[in-house]
Amino acid sequence: MEVIQAMNGYGHERITFVHDKSVGLDAIIALHSTVLGPALGGTRFWNYASESDALFDVLRLSRGMTFKNAAAGLKLGGGKAVIIGDPAKLKSREFFRAYGKFIDAFGGAYYTAEDVNTNATDISYINELTKYVSGTPEISGNPSPFTARGVYMGMKAGASVKFGSDSLSGKTVAVQGLGSVGYLLCERLHKDGANLKVYDINAAVMEKAVKELGAVPVAGDEILTTECDIFSPCAMGAVLNTNNVGKLRCKLVAGAANNVLLDAAAGDALSSMDVLYLPDYIINAGGVINCGMEIPNGDYDVDVINAKVDQIYDTTLKIVALSKEKQISTYRAADEYAEGIVAAGKK
Repeated sequence: MEVIQAMNGYGHERITFVHDKSVGLDAIIALHSTVLGPALGGTRFWNYASESDALFDVLRLSRGMTFKNAAAGLKLGGGKAVIIGDPAKLKSREFFRAYGKFIDAFGGAYYTAEDVNTNATDISYINELTKYVSGTPEISGNPSPFTARGVYMGMKAGASVKFGSDSLSGKTVAVQGLGSVGYLLCERLHKDGANLKVYDINAAVMEKAVKELGAVPVAGDEILTTECDIFSPCAMGAVLNTNNVGKLRCKLVAGAANNVLLDAAAGDALSSMDVLYLPDYIINAGGVINCGMEIPNGDYDVDVINAKVDQIYDTTLKIVALSKEKQISTYRAADEYAEGIVAAGKK
């Protein structure tokens, strides 16, 4: 992948490749936009097959953070970081302290937080070398409960449009990914009386969902095609594309994963199928709302944050209404909504 060409295509301000041989650190930090404020976005730790895959992921994720933060009403820009390697082999205090030095070098232009395969303990190690972190154990901690809460609220809003009621009781929800967010979402859905179909690469967590939540286990190659009311992707991104959306057997797509759709064409395809897609960065913004409220002045109030997360319900309805008004997919409507906020910030 040509880096400069990719930056131009996605509209990035800055991409930094970092390396520290002493701890085996290789990472890419991407700042998409600082128009509305310092960029905020988590650090993902993933054993990418190639550097090109890592770059593709961080470019899309950081752009998504710009839109997510804007749509959530935060005075923050968008950025993201990916660490390349096996977290099971590389993670240590010294590893994250070394990484923290690179975060500090941005001088506050980029704040990092938890993401896939990083947790509050890792953030605390980074925090030893830089103050430019959010989601610290001492203040807000693990943002996953807020992310799950927001996806749940967005899903209820989508259900009100698609099914005529925001009640999820009796609805069958197929959840792909039972990580810290996915499992918490399943707990909420189970409490509401929803029927769960689940898949995760971790067999133990699937068994836990079966025992605790009455979930039906589904094979990995069947989770996309299983019959359900709602498909909820809560693992990695780029799950849906123009080649596989036609295989879906659901009426609503609403999940916690970032960049669920490969591109706008997949969003158009879903729209043509009359499958309502709830843009991921609209409904999964609960975690970044939590982290973002920690940054401006350290004034952290859980009740205020929960109330702001619950507003995702109304924001979701706004996106659906804009989609109908403009006769465009919800994917394009969300981008238009967020881009309008960023454009106003530039002025």
